[in-house]
Amino acid sequence: MAALTPLDGGQIKQSRASLVGGIAVAIGVFVLWVAIARELQAEGVLPLLAGAAVSALVGLWIWRADL
Repeated sequence: MAALTPLDGGQIKQSRASLVGGIAVAIGVFVLWVAIARELQAEGVLPLLAGAAVSALVGLWIWRADL
């Protein structure tokens, strides 16, 4: 039985627009994270570091998934 292979070789394509979109979404997520942290009166560096990590992961996912 023949194996099915994608026409593009199965590579994930990442365009410049996807990269810019991922960066924009990451910035937006971080801004919202900081706003919510301030509203909940979370002070210190730890909430900001957590927000930076979450926003970086979301931005990376947007870029890699080409959304």
